[in-house]
Amino acid sequence: MLGKLEGKVAIVTGAGQGIGEGIARVFAAAGAKVIVATRSAGNGQETVDAIRADSGEATLVQCDVGSRQAVKDLVAATLDTYGTVDIAIHNAAVYPLHYIEDLSDEVLDQTLNVNMKAGVWLTQYCLPEFRKKRWGRIIFTSSVTGPTVAMPGTSHYAMSKGGMNGFIRTAALEYAREGITVNGVEPGYILTKAMSALGDEDELKAMAACIPAGHLGNPDDIANTMLFLAAEEAGYITGQTIIVDGGSTLPESQVVMDGFYEQRG
Repeated sequence: MLGKLEGKVAIVTGAGQGIGEGIARVFAAAGAKVIVATRSAGNGQETVDAIRADSGEATLVQCDVGSRQAVKDLVAATLDTYGTVDIAIHNAAVYPLHYIEDLSDEVLDQTLNVNMKAGVWLTQYCLPEFRKKRWGRIIFTSSVTGPTVAMPGTSHYAMSKGGMNGFIRTAALEYAREGITVNGVEPGYILTKAMSALGDEDELKAMAACIPAGHLGNPDDIANTMLFLAAEEAGYITGQTIIVDGGSTLPESQVVMDGFYEQRG
């Protein structure tokens, strides 16, 4: 069956809520033993409890991946718990809205550390285990914001995701001969608690109406794409990012699309 992960151990950062929670649940359902890595122990434990309630295997590791030492300790805790690691998923991210003239070094450092550098550190500390078995999957939650489209107030976030995509391609080249693949997923509008905080029900409906698919995505849309990339069957795919956005980045003009939808009913 496509996407079977029995016997695999997966680290998922930012797994306490939203997309990360969805990834952890989907991977556990596919048979993986999941390390739920999250800054908030309460949210992380809820994810672990939900996985165990569905007969899955998961362990909480509370950590702030914005520091190198925390990521090193995360991988060490994974090895102590399960003896190995096969899949490293860097999903944790911060998304503070600031216009360029208001950006402080503190905000820049936090955004780049959590969103981008943590993925480099996770790769470095998982590599020895991947090399032992000449097999490994490194997967990143990127974004359409930065690599594909732009939004005012998110220059630092966009920069982190654009840099992430550059790292994905380079790392894929460096490790391709060792059976290690490196890929990413670029989510569009995904309905999470963070997304819900951006508007009320009517505003979210208006946002969904601008998406060609006609609705917001959900965390499982991202998780299932990552499940494919983690599977044995995707072993010939590396250095790629897959956009999962219901077609939202396709139209040249929303005005034209609104007229098209009105005409088609």
